[in-house]
Amino acid sequence: MFRSHVLICGGTGCTSSGSQALFTKLESELQAKGLENEIKIVQTGCFGLCALGPIMIVYPEGTFYSRVTAEDIPEIVEEHLLKGRIVERLVYNDAADDAKVEETIASLSETQFYKKQKRVALRNCGVINPEVIDEYIAMDGYFALAKVVKEMTPEDVINTILASGLRGRGGGGFPTGRKWQFARASVSDKKYVVCNADEGDPGAFMDRSVLEGDPHALLEAMAIAGYAIGADEGWVYVRAEYPIAVKRLNIAIEQAREMGLLGKNIFGTDFNFDIHIRLGAGAFVCGEETALLTSIEGNRGEPRPRPPFPAVKGLWGKPTIINNVETYANIPQIILNGADWFASMGTEKSKGTKVFALGGKIRNTGLVEVPMGTTLREIIEEIGGGIPNGKHFKAAQTGGPSGGCIPASLIDVPIDYDNLIEIGSMMGSGGLIVMDEDTCMVDLAKFFLEFTVDESCGKCAPCRIGTVRMLEILNKITDGNGEMEDLDKLEELANYVKSGSLCGLGQTAPNPILSTLRYFRDEYVAHIVDKKCPAGVCKKLLNYTIDPDKCKGCTLCARQCPAGAITGKVKEVHVIDPAKCVKCGACVEKCKFGAISRK
Repeated sequence: MFRSHVLICGGTGCTSSGSQALFTKLESELQAKGLENEIKIVQTGCFGLCALGPIMIVYPEGTFYSRVTAEDIPEIVEEHLLKGRIVERLVYNDAADDAKVEETIASLSETQFYKKQKRVALRNCGVINPEVIDEYIAMDGYFALAKVVKEMTPEDVINTILASGLRGRGGGGFPTGRKWQFARASVSDKKYVVCNADEGDPGAFMDRSVLEGDPHALLEAMAIAGYAIGADEGWVYVRAEYPIAVKRLNIAIEQAREMGLLGKNIFGTDFNFDIHIRLGAGAFVCGEETALLTSIEGNRGEPRPRPPFPAVKGLWGKPTIINNVETYANIPQIILNGADWFASMGTEKSKGTKVFALGGKIRNTGLVEVPMGTTLREIIEEIGGGIPNGKHFKAAQTGGPSGGCIPASLIDVPIDYDNLIEIGSMMGSGGLIVMDEDTCMVDLAKFFLEFTVDESCGKCAPCRIGTVRMLEILNKITDGNGEMEDLDKLEELANYVKSGSLCGLGQTAPNPILSTLRYFRDEYVAHIVDKKCPAGVCKKLLNYTIDPDKCKGCTLCARQCPAGAITGKVKEVHVIDPAKCVKCGACVEKCKFGAISRK
C-alpha cells in the first residue's frame, strides 16, 4: 500500500516538454531516499493544461505542480514527499501573468480551467495509467460491455444510443444511433466497425489525447458497436504521426485479448469481436469516411460517391459504421449511466459534452471538455484565461479548414451544432483557434485555403481547380493587386465549390472565406482600396518608417537589417529605404525606443 501517488503526464505535449526525464529522475531519487515502496509513480495521459507541461500531481493532497523540470525533482522529493511541505514555487497559479496573487492554487479541481468543465470522453485522461488495463477496469472499465452482451439485445443498445441524443463528434453531427440502426438493418455475411482516428485538422488533438490517455474506452466502445450491428471485426485508422497513441493502442489491444475482452466468446457468450490497426500517412482527405475506407483497403485515399453510404456498402463492400474516437469514448458511459443521464447535458438538439483543442492567442492552451451550449465567452475568458498581453479578442475559428470564423460580436452564442451552422461555422472535430487584434482575417482565410489546396486528392474538378482559383484571388488581394470585383468572383466561386465538390473536404473548403467575407469584409476592402493590411500582417502591404522624434541614433536597427535598408550615423536620425526593405520586421523587434512603425 502506497502512501502517495505521483501522477506525471505522459501525453505528447508534456513528453515534448521533457516529462520522460521526470520519470527517470524521480525513480532514482525515490530509490536514493528509500521511498520506492512508499511512493508510486503513475504515467498518465493528458491533464488538459498543455501549455503548462510537464505537469505533476501528488496525491492524496492533489497538489498540482506545473512546468516541472528534472532539476526540480530532488527538491520535490526532499520537501514534499519526505517532509510533507509543498514546494510553493512550482505550484500552479491560474491568475493572469501580470496579476498580483495572494496565494497559489494547490489542487487541480480548484483551478478556473477546470471549474466549468464536465469530463465524460476525457474522464480517465490524466487519472489512470493507460498502459495498465487493471486501472481502466478499476474505473468501471468493460462493465458496459459486460452489461451489453449479458443483459441487452442489439436493439436495446441501439435504442439507448438513440435516446441519448449522441451525435457524431467528427464534424457532421449525424445521430450515432441512426447510423448504427442503418448498419444493423443491412443484411450481409460480414460487417465492420471502424474508428476514424485520423484527426487532420491543424491544431486539433482531441482524439489523440483520448488514445494516449484512455485507449481501452475506445476498444470497449467498438466492441459494443460490433455487438449492436452484428459485426465481429473492427479497424482503427490512426495517423502514423501519433506514435505514443499507436503504441498505447497496441498495448491495450494485446491486454484486452489476453483477458478475453477481445477475441472469441467474450464474457462466455457467443459474441466474437477483434480489432486491428491501420496506420494512415497523414492525408487530410482520409478524414472523409469513404476516403478512409479506401485507404484501409490499401488503395490511394480518395472519396467515393454517396449513396450508397457505408452503413449499406462500406469496407470491402460490406456494411460498416464509422465514428471518431470522441464519439466512441462516450458510449460506455451512456450504457452504464443511461440515456437520460447523457441527454440531461447539453442543449435540446445537441446532447452531452464536447471536447475542444483550445489554441491560438489564449493563456490556457490545452484540452477542454464542456457541456454543449457553453458560450464562447465562457471558454475563452473563464476556462481559457483570456487573451494574453492585454490584447482584445477578435475572432475564433472552429472546425479548422472546414469551419468558419466567429467574430467578437457573437462571443455569447451558445456553442452547439445548429448554432454554429447558423452563424456560418461548424463544430468540426473540435479545434478552436482563438485570434486577437493582430490577426489578419484575409491572411487567415488564405492560410486555411493553402492547406486544403495541398490536401485535395484531385478527384473532382470543383475542388481540384476551384480551390486553386480561390487561392489565386486571395494572393492577389494580399499582394496589393486586388480589385473590388474580385470579392464578387471569390464569393461566387466559393459557392460553386461548396455545392459541386464530391466530398466534405471540397464542400467545406470555402467556409473560412465565406465567413470572413461575412464578418470582416471591411478588411478585404482595406487590402483592395487602401492597399493596407489593418492588422499589419501582409508583408507586401506594409511600410516601415522611423519616427525622427523617437530615434536616438543608436544604430541597432541598422546593424540588424539583413538588407542594408537602414542608414544613419551614430546619434543621428536613421532612415529606411523602402526600395531595399524586405519587410522582415527585425528592426521593429530590436528597437528599444519604439521609433519604428509598420503600417
